[in-house]
Amino acid sequence: MQMKIKNIGVVLCYLMSIHFVSCNVSPKQKKEMAKKVNNPMLCDPETGVCEIPFHDVNTSEILTNETSEKAIRIIYFTDPICSACWGVEPQLRKLKLEYGHVFDIEYRMGGLLPNWNIMGGSLSKPSDVAAHWDEVSIHYDMPIDGDLWLEDPLRSSYPPSIAFKAAQFQDEEKAIVFLRKMRELLFLYKKNIAKWEYISQSAAESGLDIEQLKTDYEEKAKESFQDDLLLARKMGVRGFPTFTLTNNKGETEIIYGFRPYSIFENAFIKLVPKVNKKKYRKDWESLFSIYPTMATSEFAELTDIRKDMAKHELESLFKSKKLNKLEIKNGTLWER
Repeated sequence: MQMKIKNIGVVLCYLMSIHFVSCNVSPKQKKEMAKKVNNPMLCDPETGVCEIPFHDVNTSEILTNETSEKAIRIIYFTDPICSACWGVEPQLRKLKLEYGHVFDIEYRMGGLLPNWNIMGGSLSKPSDVAAHWDEVSIHYDMPIDGDLWLEDPLRSSYPPSIAFKAAQFQDEEKAIVFLRKMRELLFLYKKNIAKWEYISQSAAESGLDIEQLKTDYEEKAKESFQDDLLLARKMGVRGFPTFTLTNNKGETEIIYGFRPYSIFENAFIKLVPKVNKKKYRKDWESLFSIYPTMATSEFAELTDIRKDMAKHELESLFKSKKLNKLEIKNGTLWER
């Protein structure tokens, strides 16, 4: 059974309005909008969005997959190399702990970087991204080392995106772990995750069958990835992260870009007014048993304490040899 997202015009209007774009867009205006998007790798710290060019497509028939048995269904459009998506990890992790019992989430790949031939403006080549990533790392308060783009830059985000779709054929939860592993290699270890050696490394660490992943990667995952790109175009998605939340009545809320946790929580309350927040244990052992690696800001978000207090506690755990840590120029990743 399939269901349509109701009032798609309203949804698209909302998406565009937060970028101060009129919902009554003429063809000339659309062309002007497209010119302003110089490069999808230029993630705007102010809006918290990694944006792709505006698409003029028919949005009359937007379909999701089978209706969720839970109160809320989330479609999450993302990309493995999207820095704003990495920035929203603390909020997403907390959302799963507090409201995971009332929502299902469907990860969709958006195709942020097809290749460098289409790029222009201020970020026309990979080396231009290095300083930009260092800047957004500070803004999002998540560790990112932009030197990747000087040392071993990606030519495209499509290979890791297709690999994620291949992982989904095996196990949805392992695929999400796999995506996290790839992002850690990318943002902290400066590894080119378009290369199979790093894709397979992440797969092994996620408990995936590497041979099956390779087979699916070369075959049906490519079609699945194209389905994601098509759905993104139909839904008018032109930036990442984009979260489309729909309740069982077909009412929809959109969260577009890097946003504080309160925005996610308010959207849940609008869609399900009587929603109950689930309590979870906030001691370090319980949290690290769920999320084996955390940035300082993630630990602070999940424990509801200030970042300086979180850092002090994590440093104490490191000194007592209960945690390992990886320090880079723009932050720290902690591991049990």
